[in-house]
Amino acid sequence: MLEYLLRRAPRTPDGTLYHIANKKQVWIDSMYMAPPFLAVAGQPEESVRQVEGIRKLLWNSKNKLFSQIWDDDLRDFDRKDFWGVGNGWAAAGMTRIVKALPETMRDEKKKLAGYIHDVIEGCLLRQRDDGLFHDVLDKPSTFVETNLAQMLAYSIYRGIAGGWLDAAYTKQADRMREAARRKVDAYGLVQGVCGSPNFDSPGTATEGQAFFLLMETAAAALENL
Repeated sequence: MLEYLLRRAPRTPDGTLYHIANKKQVWIDSMYMAPPFLAVAGQPEESVRQVEGIRKLLWNSKNKLFSQIWDDDLRDFDRKDFWGVGNGWAAAGMTRIVKALPETMRDEKKKLAGYIHDVIEGCLLRQRDDGLFHDVLDKPSTFVETNLAQMLAYSIYRGIAGGWLDAAYTKQADRMREAARRKVDAYGLVQGVCGSPNFDSPGTATEGQAFFLLMETAAAALENL
């Protein structure tokens, strides 16, 4: 995997990895995929370079949110929407990287912590009264989605525990955690996440289950500090 990502995977002219092999596209989903792996596989500098490359193409500084898909052949967005779960992938992925970077990369850790803070703030501006978010953050006509709340709660708990996010965010994380817990059915399935396999309607998904566990583990770790 490391050999593939460093030398053989398709990428933009500046070296940013494409998310899929059959199209020249950079997806925000990638922020949780390759960069955290690179950080723990002995390539922290490349991990940060990938974050910067993805952010350069997909970050909207005015709205403090990430668009989902950039297409190099089109030289335009294939999907410009501020997809909620995509912004969750970004926050959670960078959160993992901050923890994984060596202490010698303090400046990079601080910069990434700032990026995470910005996307959390951008999402919270679009939060619903019930603690959840719409699938497309700035489009109330899209369905109410559960997983972003879990992803942000996870990121906040880890950030506070890591000392790079203000403890005042605990209140927001707890609110999102409780909202997500209310969506767990009698079988333990987190309902209302972007549903497999198409992720364009509410349902269940392995990602929804995984982030419930990550959120709960991060909350417990913070409580036990």
